[in-house]
Amino acid sequence: MKLDTDSGTGFRDKTIRKVFENHDEPVRERLLELRELIIDEAGRHPEIGELQETLKWGQASYLPARSRVGTTLRIDGSRKHPGRVGLYFNCNTLLADDYRQLYPGIFEFEGNRAILLEVNGAFDEKALRHCIALAFTYHLNKKR
Repeated sequence: MKLDTDSGTGFRDKTIRKVFENHDEPVRERLLELRELIIDEAGRHPEIGELQETLKWGQASYLPARSRVGTTLRIDGSRKHPGRVGLYFNCNTLLADDYRQLYPGIFEFEGNRAILLEVNGAFDEKALRHCIALAFTYHLNKKR
């Protein structure tokens, strides 16, 4: 699935593009990589449907357009942990517990609200894709 975007910029909303541009290059590159991963993974799951890209708390945010499908994911550089970016999720969900149980020792967490990734270096893409899919289908999975 693709988001509607301005031709050549990759962003439909200029204010969202500006959020990415305001980061230093290494952080911006990692965030753009995460953005692409999020959009691609959502497109692999028809039950997610259309994905919205918006700003929440000044962070690039992604959520299924249909209500009661999944929860929002946000991405941003970590203020508390320099050299890392965060994949932020609703701390009132059970996602952090699920992620820790499924992938012990794979990710670093910021409490129950974020997976932290180094700005440079590799990460477990397959595991992160699964975490993204679990967030975007969170409400659907709770009903099962």
